Amino acid sequence: MSPVKRRALELGLTVYQPATFKTAEALETLSAAQVDALVVVAYGLILPASALRLPRWGCFNIHASLLPRWRGAAPIQRALLAGDSITGVTIMRMEAGLDTGPILASSRVSIEARDTAKTLHDRLAPVGAQLMAETLDGLSSGRAREAAQPADGVTYAAKIDKAEAQIQWQRSAEEISRQVRAFNPWPMAETRFNGEQLRIWAAESLESPALQGTASPGSVLTAAPEGIDVVCGRGILRILKLQLAGRKPLPAAEFLRGQRLDGTRFGAA
Repeated sequence: MSPVKRRALELGLTVYQPATFKTAEALETLSAAQVDALVVVAYGLILPASALRLPRWGCFNIHASLLPRWRGAAPIQRALLAGDSITGVTIMRMEAGLDTGPILASSRVSIEARDTAKTLHDRLAPVGAQLMAETLDGLSSGRAREAAQPADGVTYAAKIDKAEAQIQWQRSAEEISRQVRAFNPWPMAETRFNGEQLRIWAAESLESPALQGTASPGSVLTAAPEGIDVVCGRGILRILKLQLAGRKPLPAAEFLRGQRLDGTRFGAA
């Protein structure tokens, strides 16, 4: 039961959870409710045109990016993977296209150096809630204004594939550190260690051009309490927190109390 449903039930509100809005029954229920506005956030399904037409003011999406950048299913993760320094929240009127509707409000949020998908989500969520509340007030009073999305700068945030979580040590340390942050808490960036799954919970990139070509990517350079340094295609990835399959996540210092990493090469068969 989601927090939204729990709170609705506490307030004595009716909760209706159709598997799809493409059935006559679902559309009839929505029509009978005579709602002013329908608000969607991280819904995961496309509403049919028949549903979009029913609310008096329309249907609105709280989208976790500054549209038209990162239209689609995974805007937070894609922004982190791309190394964006700024993201935000957009309130958009929904239409038939994928996140193509006009914009009613937006707010910028900086992406911090150690932000993960979870920490960034948790900072964007209250921003979106406040923007949506203000937008509904504006719709109610007739003050709301909307503008078409710019034609330039369109990018698509494709749904995350679990295969993307596999670390390719030939890539740069900066790219891998973004991967670690973007896939925390799901699906978690991972590699192989002694034939087992090894998940990386936190890491940072270090520049080390002098080591270029002196060790194979994935090789453990040093293993110290402050972090486990791994050679990448360019630079060094310092692993700060990691987890073996079936174990709990551990800071590097605790992990090293039970594991020897001399001569280890992560990712090797």
